[in-house]
Amino acid sequence: MMEYVKTILLKVSFDKKLFEKELRKGLNLLVPAELEEFRKWCYRTFSKIYEPILNKYFIKLAG
Repeated sequence: MMEYVKTILLKVSFDKKLFEKELRKGLNLLVPAELEEFRKWCYRTFSKIYEPILNKYFIKLAG
């Protein structure tokens, strides 16, 4: 499922609102064991353009 979510995020990364929507949906699809690897991939791939959005969702998960 993680590969599917990654593919979707890559395809919608041109649009901030779509990216945030799909990130939120993707987080609900993943099992807890996948979340840390997914978080690292998201920051490596998207932190230059979407770091505030990533922080919004991944800080919620940590807290």
